[in-house]
Amino acid sequence: MLGRLPPMPDSPGPPSDSSAATTRTRSARAPVRQAPPLLAPAQVVTSPETRLRYRVERLLGEGGFGQAYLATRLGRSPVVPEIVCIKASERIDGWVREAYFGLLLDGHPRAIRVFDTFPLIKPDGHVLYCLALEYAPHGDLRAFLHRSARRWPEATARREIAGILQVLGKLHRGQMLHRDLTPLNVFVCDGRCLKLGDFGIVRHQSDRRGIAAGTMNPFTAPSDILAGAAPKWQARDDVYQVGQLLGMLVKGDAQERIRTHEVRRLPCSDHLKEIVYRCIGERRKRYETADELIDALRNPPAPLKAGVLRTLKGVHLAFTGILSRRRRDAVRAARRAGAIVHGGPSVRTTVVVRGRPNPLQAAGREGGRKLLEMKRLREKGHRIRLLNEAQFWRLVGRR
Repeated sequence: MLGRLPPMPDSPGPPSDSSAATTRTRSARAPVRQAPPLLAPAQVVTSPETRLRYRVERLLGEGGFGQAYLATRLGRSPVVPEIVCIKASERIDGWVREAYFGLLLDGHPRAIRVFDTFPLIKPDGHVLYCLALEYAPHGDLRAFLHRSARRWPEATARREIAGILQVLGKLHRGQMLHRDLTPLNVFVCDGRCLKLGDFGIVRHQSDRRGIAAGTMNPFTAPSDILAGAAPKWQARDDVYQVGQLLGMLVKGDAQERIRTHEVRRLPCSDHLKEIVYRCIGERRKRYETADELIDALRNPPAPLKAGVLRTLKGVHLAFTGILSRRRRDAVRAARRAGAIVHGGPSVRTTVVVRGRPNPLQAAGREGGRKLLEMKRLREKGHRIRLLNEAQFWRLVGRR
């Protein structure tokens, strides 16, 4: 069982952000520091574990873990392909985690495969910790979108993000948090198939309250985590990062994070806008696990339809949208009819009166903040009726 796996070591060191199979694209705001090469072109390294030899071809990129190289496998192997990526590091902690999750996710179609893990003793006695990984020929997602400058069709974006979520769902079911779901750690393989790599800062949580949020990649970390308002990283914060990836795919640009006010302008359906907004919006309203988000991507909700109600007496009511009359007049009429009026939907709300959609609402025609909250509460089992404005005025006129 996944939940019975032994806990990973949690040593303090910097976060791993090295490429699993391609050149790391750095932020324009981050200074580029060229570290001395750990391996040299044409160098042949031998794994004492599998006895396989690899010829280093060229440097692909570098990051917190170390350096990534394109390499060719020498000799025959029924398991390891001819072209691989060799990651080399002088640190053991990230190497141990990458090896661990390589075993855990071995054979998963949406995870970069780890074929070989071995130490390499240098002539000066220092140790390099090496991984032979699956090579992603199209690079990481950020670099791929930058080169192509094209957004992905919605159906493709839904399918590929759902695939990444399958890996994340396996981690979440085992009480593990990824914390580094950036476009630099999602790789584009043949057929524009996305795969998740780099598990260097994954951690186990002892309960659902999360883990201390001290190590993270600020590029797509939630704002409340960066500001210190939320001291612990939870599964819903992994979901935030996946929402960023989804928005970047449909936008066709992964150079900057998606802001909530940009969601309504994304070139996709209102339903997908709602999903992205809920992922990156208010923390307590996000999808709580990867499995919840997969279900939302695959199963569009039923359209909102006005119900039937005989009286407003005793109901807890909220208004949304643009009414034909002043809002304060509607509130006064509702109270005269016996309703208890709230500023917005909550667990106590039983009726929502809907006016005309506001063209500036958060996530499309069906995606105003109050409607999104109403849908979320319905998913949690709360029964909330929807009335249109004409039904409301008829009801308040029946006193």
